[in-house]
Amino acid sequence: MECRIELYSQEEIMKTRMFLLFIAMIISAVVARAQSGSPASPSPREPAKSGKQTASQPAAKATDIKNEDCGCEAKNIIPADVAGIANGIKITAKEIADHIKDERDGLQKKVIESRRRELNLQINSRLLEAEAMKKGTTPTKLIEQEIVGKAQEPTDAEARAFYEQNKARIPGAFKDFKPQIVAYLKAQRQESAAKAYADKLRAEADVKVLVEKVTAPEKESDRANVLATINGAKITSGDLEESLKPLIYDVQLRVYALMKNELELRVNDILLEQEAQKRKTTAKALVEAELTPNVKKISEQDAAKFYEENKDRIDGGDFDMLKDQLIDHLQKNEQRRAELVFAERLRQGAKIEINLKEPEPPVLQIATDEQPSKGNANAPVTIVEFTDFECSTCQQSQPVLERLAKEYSDKVRLVVRDYPLEKHKNAFKAAEAAEAAREQAKYWEYVAVLFANQKELGVEKLKEYASKVGLDRKKFDAELQASKYAGRVQRDMQDGMKAGVSGTPTIFINGKRAADTTYAALRAAIEEALTKPAMN
Repeated sequence: MECRIELYSQEEIMKTRMFLLFIAMIISAVVARAQSGSPASPSPREPAKSGKQTASQPAAKATDIKNEDCGCEAKNIIPADVAGIANGIKITAKEIADHIKDERDGLQKKVIESRRRELNLQINSRLLEAEAMKKGTTPTKLIEQEIVGKAQEPTDAEARAFYEQNKARIPGAFKDFKPQIVAYLKAQRQESAAKAYADKLRAEADVKVLVEKVTAPEKESDRANVLATINGAKITSGDLEESLKPLIYDVQLRVYALMKNELELRVNDILLEQEAQKRKTTAKALVEAELTPNVKKISEQDAAKFYEENKDRIDGGDFDMLKDQLIDHLQKNEQRRAELVFAERLRQGAKIEINLKEPEPPVLQIATDEQPSKGNANAPVTIVEFTDFECSTCQQSQPVLERLAKEYSDKVRLVVRDYPLEKHKNAFKAAEAAEAAREQAKYWEYVAVLFANQKELGVEKLKEYASKVGLDRKKFDAELQASKYAGRVQRDMQDGMKAGVSGTPTIFINGKRAADTTYAALRAAIEEALTKPAMN
């Protein structure tokens, strides 16, 4: 299981994180790179029924994108005719597609909107990089100087005024939500500063946008089409499509999941109807008779136990604040458990055929230069892991990855990149500390200590661990205090977001994201990669 935040929208969390980390570009790209989640697994149910450009551009109208090709359809996910068969009854592809049309259209609309924003994003990104180079600094430092540093901190009075204006939509007292309100108000001010700075950079540059509307390339040669120029440098359709690969793949996965979920539900419908006929009753009566006695009533004690066991992974307040939400969450889980048990019983002995094919992940170009690594630099297989030192699943995956790197010897190179999650308050500083240890050639030894002490990663502890692995404390402490390697960590996070990372650990093998991060699955992926050319 990846490290994620339960009970709250991952998309909203990613929007906030992306703003704070990539603020100059957020104007046009937040939604495009905040994709995660999938439909729930199926259960029994009754039968279903031109000119000077500014930093930002107006959102596309619904009529503008109606019938527009999203350029995101995966090939051969679903056959043209029969999607599946249950006990001899055929389920057509059209039947499945009709049921998910609204969700599918919504996902495809996001790609269309994101493609339009992506051009604006790439213009702003290149201008920012050019300005940083001209000033002999980094884009991150330029953002901190020109945007973050110039955004005035909201006062208590402003936070209170916001709360009073919006308290009907805020599920708690001001004292509990003050930090989130302050962060939101600060983000708004930073966004305004970012837009003003982007407008300034554009006014000083020769920016030409050569298309009125950005659309998907219809054929491979269209990828060479020039969409805009910045001081003569070209941005092509292919540049945009490369950046959109992670988003498009996520949309393909979600459409596939919707299709599979709907198909499995239809299979269950058929089996339920057949069982009801066999028992001479209705499908509804059969479901109620089978489920009601088997669904446990969730108590406050059950919710309290769940909270205590998972509070490190739950953000948003104490137990009293979350109690009702947790009870509802657990009750739905209990209902789902009973439904799945019943569904499995219906499926025993049934003849079921599913004709769906999961989309292939794209091959991404993920930088591995100047990163901590193990193994032969010229190995045919490169594993890249985005990790978080406070993530328990990352702790579990580390020995698996190191074992694979050792087993495959010079055939595999393991590269680690940082992706500290916002909910882990010490993870970013721990990543900086690991970089400081790498400067003294003790990265792997230091990382092992971090993973062994995930609950104690405060700054003073990070310094203690430096002594433990034999680092020069004076040098280490000074670099940690000065945040000397924060830029490295931020670069990793920015690259991770571009690659569609939304949780940890996220692992890529020769540029392809691994869906399953167990030892057996990763080993199989390595074997497959060894039969194909390594990524460039």
